[in-house]
Amino acid sequence: MHQFLLFSAEVAAARAAGKPIVALESTIISHGMPYPQNVQMAREVEQIIRDGGAVPATIAIIGGKICVGLSAEQLELLGTAPDALKVSRRDLPYALAQNKLGATTVAATMICAELAGIQVFVTGGIGGVHRGAETSFDISADLQELAQTSVAVVCAGVKSILDIGLTLEYLETHGVPVLSVGQRGFPAFFTRESGFNADFQIDGAAEQAAFIHTKWQLGLKGGVVVSNPVPAAAAMPKEEIDRITEQALAEADAGGVTGKAVTPFLLGRIKQLTDGRSLATNIALVMHNAAVGAALARAMLAHAPR
Repeated sequence: MHQFLLFSAEVAAARAAGKPIVALESTIISHGMPYPQNVQMAREVEQIIRDGGAVPATIAIIGGKICVGLSAEQLELLGTAPDALKVSRRDLPYALAQNKLGATTVAATMICAELAGIQVFVTGGIGGVHRGAETSFDISADLQELAQTSVAVVCAGVKSILDIGLTLEYLETHGVPVLSVGQRGFPAFFTRESGFNADFQIDGAAEQAAFIHTKWQLGLKGGVVVSNPVPAAAAMPKEEIDRITEQALAEADAGGVTGKAVTPFLLGRIKQLTDGRSLATNIALVMHNAAVGAALARAMLAHAPR
């Protein structure tokens, strides 16, 4: 047992019984949505995973431990604490050594999930190559983590605030396969289509699991992106979200917003400019991803190599 891991009773029981487990990040709670919608979303997503026949394991850094599975009180703490750190790969040692409250990003959650032996992770959207990265070198650590950490990540693609074409090129260069569910097109978080295609369309959980197991059996380490578009009824019009994104990006640039502050600023501004409709879309896509992730976790277990 890894010295920094602390499993909730529910997750520990699932491990002992050999049940499928789905990892969940916590930055979406602390930095991605306002209170109380963030905590309500977290609880509902966990329940969707339970209803789907798997066990949810929301991950966060609390009291010098990587907590794998959180109590209702811990979810509330993450949703309301103003000083929760946004923890990526570089920040994990600091948050643990200094007993800081930390919410894990996609990259950090992948690391913690692999330490805990969890193969499937559900999030909203992954990070990517930021616009202007050719001069700023602003590339999310999520992409490098996908290149080296063997966890399947179910997401709704990447946000339109990023350079989606360069993000897909980066993933291709580092050998990270991008699957799509229900369509060939790679989704752009708030919208179902980005104008780019995924590498492979694989709709069924059993077929997705076969692909992932085959990759790892070949010794090809690293993650797999399982891109699952937002339900059509909850999607935002591409033209509208593109226009609003351009406005928010211009405001961030004019305000000197940089680094880790960029994504929370943009998401908050987009929420304002859409009168809250983007938040409803965000919640809908996470819930949809949870259902797909639960099915994939079950299939990964059922079709595991003997």
